[in-house]
Amino acid sequence: MKTINKITIGLAAAALLFVGCGNNATPNSSSETVKTISEESLGLRKTDLYSEASTVADETRYTKDTAGSSQKFKRAFQDAPPMIPHNTEGMLPITINNNQCTGCHQPGVAESMGALPYPKSHMTDFRPATSIAPDGKIAKNGKEVDNTSSEKLANISIKEVGRLTGARFNCSQCHAPQSDSPAPKNTFEPAYTDAKGASKSTWSGTKLMEGIDTTR
Repeated sequence: MKTINKITIGLAAAALLFVGCGNNATPNSSSETVKTISEESLGLRKTDLYSEASTVADETRYTKDTAGSSQKFKRAFQDAPPMIPHNTEGMLPITINNNQCTGCHQPGVAESMGALPYPKSHMTDFRPATSIAPDGKIAKNGKEVDNTSSEKLANISIKEVGRLTGARFNCSQCHAPQSDSPAPKNTFEPAYTDAKGASKSTWSGTKLMEGIDTTR
């Protein structure tokens, strides 16, 4: 009988403890305010995240200025690829056999056109001569390799070719026109390491080869 009474008392105490914890976990509406954040407020457009029906994209407004009459953009950061400030209608897509950009930006021509000439890095081939034997063996610059990658850049081959290299023919890989739209603005402030960093790259000359220890 004593054992039963002890069990009964223990269960009663546990029940009171459980109820007490439950009451403490519930916020008192009179003294506490539960803060909630709507899902719509999380996105930049402040619209329903589960449907595109209420989301209207901003209009893309590329410049109508023709090449040679536009205002150049400052570089986004030191040595950043310059953005295209003029209209590109009729110039895209760029192919290796049809690249209208070179008509104005080729060194020797760009100066007279008032355009920015593409730099020496674009006329330097960093790709080694690569061949694959019938048995699947890979050779770079005549040397057989087990792995095509190298942390020490041992497979890089620097060759100045005096023309736009095949790896650089697609200008729009790095250079793009800019749209004037009400989209969220970029508040990043660049800190140029060169006095002419806003308009000129320093990735040329000795800096172009900096950190690369290999044969030409």
